[in-house]
Amino acid sequence: MKGQSMNVVQHLEELRKSIIVTLGIFLLFFLLAFIYVQDIYHLLVKDLPFKLALLGPSDILMVYLMIASVVALAATMPVAALQIWRYISPGLTVKERKVTLAYVPALFVLFMVGISFGYFILFPLVLNFLMSLSNELFTTFFTTEKYFKFLLNMTLPFGFLFELPVVIMFLTSLGIINPFVLQKIRKYAYFVLILTSVLITPPDFLSDILVIIPLLLLYEGSITLSKFVYRRQQKNLFLD
Repeated sequence: MKGQSMNVVQHLEELRKSIIVTLGIFLLFFLLAFIYVQDIYHLLVKDLPFKLALLGPSDILMVYLMIASVVALAATMPVAALQIWRYISPGLTVKERKVTLAYVPALFVLFMVGISFGYFILFPLVLNFLMSLSNELFTTFFTTEKYFKFLLNMTLPFGFLFELPVVIMFLTSLGIINPFVLQKIRKYAYFVLILTSVLITPPDFLSDILVIIPLLLLYEGSITLSKFVYRRQQKNLFLD
């Protein structure tokens, strides 16, 4: 009983260390991003066909904090994934450690692909659609804070959604899920993904389709990758 209690304490201590390291790295990247935040800001707004307005002296600070936070989050992603791997690796075999370690850089790559999809494809489409609704009936007036909040809502969620294949492969490697479960819950997963796409896009058919199709393809790709990992596991078990 005493040994079991010590084991729990050690796990909690390792978890605390992992959280501290991740937060420390996030703060470091946040400070670095904040130093260069004006350059990042000008890079993001240089091609805008309109000027952004400020309603108060604190608005630009809030925008700078948002930009620095997103940059720091993206940069910290590999570190956070590595800390998660280090925390659970003692319970894995040597072979499982090598396989799951390969998922760490993949998480960062897919996060950036999701962000890029939102920024370069979805965001311009949605923004142009919303601006077209006004025609010449209204004067277009964008505040800096609202513009960047809208930008984050159109990009950041896709950074996490595009990590679905790697997360599915990782969980399959650990034996938590398998492709048969994913196939069984396919219709429920489709419903959630379609609902998500409808909620984050404007109410027009084209925008919905442009978001729904990649999300459904991600889920189907996740099932295929899960099958690949599951079959390798079964083959290794047979050989052992």
